[in-house]
Amino acid sequence: MKFCEKCGTVLLVKRKDGKKGWYCKKCSKFTPDKKAKSPAIKQKIEQEEEEIKVFSEEDQYEKYPIAEDIECPKCGNNKAYWVLQQTRGGDEPQTKFLCCTKCKHKWREY
Repeated sequence: MKFCEKCGTVLLVKRKDGKKGWYCKKCSKFTPDKKAKSPAIKQKIEQEEEEIKVFSEEDQYEKYPIAEDIECPKCGNNKAYWVLQQTRGGDEPQTKFLCCTKCKHKWREY
């Protein structure tokens, strides 16, 4: 990364009059340089995964709404407690967590 000698601004690689070089956006200074190359910028973002606890053993299931148009994949019952939670990015749809009212089998729908 290079900086302008005149004002200290980070220089950009630019072509001017067919020549490659360093250009300052602030003071418009251009310095020809055949070897000028834009720096590669890499950023690694690490995010801890949160454990999502829905329908834990201590939960009082009655506090959740009941869906009556869903079939439990384990016992075939047509009622399940459900809750929506944001489990991925904000631009992704919510995940629907379900728990069978009969056998307490838990599953989710994306």
